[in-house]
Parts: sequence; C-alpha cells; structure tokens
Amino acid sequence: MAGLLPKSLSRRQSFQLVGAAAAVTALGAPRIARAAVTDVAFIEAVHNLGYIDLYVGQHAGYFEQAGIHLNVSAAGGDAQTFAAVLGQSALFGIGDPTMVPISVEKGGPGKVVGSVVQRAFYFGVSKTVKPITDVRQFKGLRITTSPEPNTNYSVTKRLLNQAGLVIGRDVQIIQVSPGTEIGAMLAGQADVAIAYQPSVAEAESQGAKIIFDFSSAIGPFCNTGIMVLNETIKSKPEIVQALCNGFQKAMHRTYSDPAYAKMVARKEFPQLSAAVTDSAIDSELKVRVPSESVVVDRAQWENLMAMQIYLKNIKGTTTFDQIVDNSFANKAAAA
Repeated sequence: MAGLLPKSLSRRQSFQLVGAAAAVTALGAPRIARAAVTDVAFIEAVHNLGYIDLYVGQHAGYFEQAGIHLNVSAAGGDAQTFAAVLGQSALFGIGDPTMVPISVEKGGPGKVVGSVVQRAFYFGVSKTVKPITDVRQFKGLRITTSPEPNTNYSVTKRLLNQAGLVIGRDVQIIQVSPGTEIGAMLAGQADVAIAYQPSVAEAESQGAKIIFDFSSAIGPFCNTGIMVLNETIKSKPEIVQALCNGFQKAMHRTYSDPAYAKMVARKEFPQLSAAVTDSAIDSELKVRVPSESVVVDRAQWENLMAMQIYLKNIKGTTTFDQIVDNSFANKAAAA
C-alpha cells in the first residue's frame, strides 16, 4: 500500500518524487522494538530544527507508542514534499500547507490534519548589516531565500511589498537551493540571508548576527502543516490518529523539557557543536516557533492564507473547513 513500508526496508532509502526530479534521503531515530507497529513513509520539506517536535517524537518513541514507525525523508522543498504525497511515495508530508489549497483549487486532492510550526521560523542573518527595525531598511540590500513558492521566499516578498519596496529595483532577492541561503551570504553573493535553525545558530558561531526576526514581524502563522490525501483519511484513519497522537505528546515534551529537545537536536545534527544546537532550540522556544498543539489554529491559518492570496499563489476560493480536518488533532489534544 502506498506510504506503508514493510519492516524489511532500510531506514535510509530514497523515494522517487512524482512530479519532482529529486531523490530524498531517509532520516530518523533508532527503531524502538514494539509489537504491531506499522511502518509509514513520511517526508519533511527540509531537515531543520523548526521540525523539532517531529524529532522529539521519534527519539522519545511516541509514534511507536501510538502504533506507527516513521521512515522520515527530506524532500528538498515544499513543492517536492507535497509531490511525494500526491504520488503516494509518502503517506504524510510536512511543509508549507499552502500546497493543499493550491491543489484543491485546481481540482486535486489534499487535506491538512495538523500543525507543526506555528510561526514563521525565519531570521534575517548578516555579517555586515546592522539590526533592522523597519522593513524599509532592507532597501538597497541583496537577500538570499529559497526559491518561490517556498515559505521563506513568500514571507520575505510580502513584507517587502507591504513596505513599499519593489523587488528587482529597491531590493534584490536571490533564490538559492533550500539550506544554502547562509552559505551564499557568507560567500558574498548577498548581504542578508533569510534562513532557519540550526543554520542560523551555526552562522552566529561564525560571526554573523540575527538582524531581523520574521516570527515577531508576522505573528501567529501556520508555517508548517501535516499534509495527506483525502483517501488516506478515509482508508487509514487509525494511522492518521496515531500520527497526531505522537505529535501532540512530542509538542508537550518539547516545551516542558527543553533539555531533552536539545539532546535530540544534537543527535539529529551531530556535525554541529552542542553550543550551536542548544542556541537554536533556545531561540525557537523563546519566540514559540514549534507548534504547542497539533490542532490547526484558525487565526494562524487565516494569516497564512491572507499572505498567499496577497502574493497570488492562491485565489482564496477554499475555506478553512474545506482544507483543514482537525478531528484527529482535536482527539489527540484532548487525550
């Protein structure tokens, strides 16, 4: 069955993404032996600490306790993530949930069944630019982001436009591969990188500074959601419920036990120093980036939709209830 994997498969494997020419590499925590555990193919947009709740859930065994084992892969972007869900090489995907209303507006499938990141978890980072307190201060600067329609490009474009800045005239946006924004800035291709953790903390360890905080500028915002096909909800409701249950437990653990979250972060990013990953977790929890509940908040969702309508990425013809199914998340939160 699509998205359900036999236990004999390696946890480090590649999925051919339908509609996206990208191979993805599996990541995840060590297997916890439990009876009646179903392996599930799960794809994340980019391996990063904004998704700390996912990694806490894996390492703590919360998904296995709920009856599923996640074989997690990184797609390399939001569009590639949803392409894997549409192509059924992954049962679930987490990334910019705007991909679902884009699909539905075109007559395609898709539902959002949970929240993973509740604020725009991006930071403007630079070695040469002073802290920016007014978006208009970006005028004259070169900025690196992931390619459109990835979320850090979208939030950057909207803030610049709302400040009256014309992209290409007043400010330059240089689109680079997700995860390479800071490297491009450090190499002199741009003045500011719009990036996420732990890359931001790693850049700080190399002398860069956070000059702008998108989470504070934008406020509550459904940055990352759990995306799934309608058919999966109908045919595998117990799997959807298990996933939401695992995420809810992980979210509580992340905020109630930051030391554990930091330990998990070190294991997920062993190439980085403990100081870097610890700083990244502290930074995220300070501004409440990871979701505190798997339930998709309507206000956070509407903030995301307003941005995407403004950017003309969607028409805005879908409703919250048409796209979001909170029934599983509500049960998980109430448990």
